[in-house]
Amino acid sequence: MSLIPEFDIGVWNAWIFVLAGLFLHMVPPMLATQFNKNLNKKFSEAPADVYLNKNERRISTISIAFLLLLFIYTVFLPLQLATPWFYTGLVIFLLAEIVYMITIFPWAATPVDKPVTTGIYRYSRHPIYLTLFFQLIGVGIATASWLFILLTVVFMILFHNSVAPEERGCLEKYGDAYREYMERTPRWIGLPKS
Repeated sequence: MSLIPEFDIGVWNAWIFVLAGLFLHMVPPMLATQFNKNLNKKFSEAPADVYLNKNERRISTISIAFLLLLFIYTVFLPLQLATPWFYTGLVIFLLAEIVYMITIFPWAATPVDKPVTTGIYRYSRHPIYLTLFFQLIGVGIATASWLFILLTVVFMILFHNSVAPEERGCLEKYGDAYREYMERTPRWIGLPKS
């Protein structure tokens, strides 16, 4: 594993992981909306930038730009094929994708006027963000790049600031039901309080 790996544009670079991740993050929700037309309402009523103050909006913009830079970086980042790094990173990436797929079921089954609190949402209020973090960590390991892992951690620290405004929006939309959910469910991961 190296701090700064060689830069090389190639077919077998980390962009393959990013492309697969984007595909797998977009297709299941689109398919779910085909089976449940009310989900389109969920998208349209999702908390928006209206809940962000000026500082939060600035940090959110920086974190999104940072994520785009990470994605661009993957074009130049060769996978360490046929090494333990690659296989370990691939397993972490695939496990994160499986967990993401599992998050879609309770999200799709929950009525529009209620917060999602079942399934994996019992253990984390933001499992989709967690899966993104582990996907990026998997890419960093598969490429044997400490720099990519470090940049992923920096991105998640920046992105963490986007969570509080989203939760404020959910409190406004769902009221006491979401407040009770917040009290019993950890923000990132853990066992729910009884």
